[in-house]
Amino acid sequence: MVFKKIDHNRTANYVVDQIEKLILQGVLRSGDRLPAERELAKKVDVSRPILREAIKILEERELIVTRHGGGTFVADLIGTVFSEPVVNLIRRHPPAIVDYLEYRREIECMAARLAALRATPADREIIGRLFRAMEAAHAREDFEQEASLDVEFHLAIGESAHNIVLLHTLRSCYRLLADGVFYHRGQLYRYPESRDKLLLQHQAIHDAVMNADAQAAVMAAAAHIDYVAQVMHETEKTSSWNAVSTLRLQQRLDSEMDDGKKRRAPRKTTEGNTSS
Repeated sequence: MVFKKIDHNRTANYVVDQIEKLILQGVLRSGDRLPAERELAKKVDVSRPILREAIKILEERELIVTRHGGGTFVADLIGTVFSEPVVNLIRRHPPAIVDYLEYRREIECMAARLAALRATPADREIIGRLFRAMEAAHAREDFEQEASLDVEFHLAIGESAHNIVLLHTLRSCYRLLADGVFYHRGQLYRYPESRDKLLLQHQAIHDAVMNADAQAAVMAAAAHIDYVAQVMHETEKTSSWNAVSTLRLQQRLDSEMDDGKKRRAPRKTTEGNTSS
């Protein structure tokens, strides 16, 4: 059970402290719905007036939001790391993907190393479940599900690092990735042979963390991001070539059409009459 009973000093501040820690530690994510008032009061073993006071404090701190008739939710805290103006700047300037991948390579390596050193049995269970789900999605060729699990897998590695600052930084980074701000993950999974290679790379990260091999975890994470960077570079280059060649073809077709119109147009004689 996520929420624990408060054994003593049943005050609003103790309820606030428990929920704040759950948010800070990444147990409660942005958008997660809290139990209904009666149920939550029972879980933490406080009166409903005390719980209401705690909820009010958390709302004032902008950690949770209450929607009339809809329940109480963890606020969208990730958006505060990358502000909307910065996100829009990135959207308007695609070359930022290079900086993103450079940044992500470093924090992915750090997360994998720490996960290999710190992952608990519960962490390994989560990582194992996600990887098995990725294998299943891979087997049925479900591109979208495989790409979605890709993000969840990396997030689970980040959570297993047990570094709060790293965790929330990664979550903000993956939010932009999931929203397609940096690149469309579907393109990555549709690149020739990429699905098989990506699965093997994720397996290497999975195995290194499971075996508590920090060095192997770093190498696997680095190799994975290097491959992603390579594929995105090739995809962008091919896309650019296709765009240019399409323009050339269109220009050639337009020229041929204009030439055809000129040949079919009636010619004027010296007297001003037309000839056929």
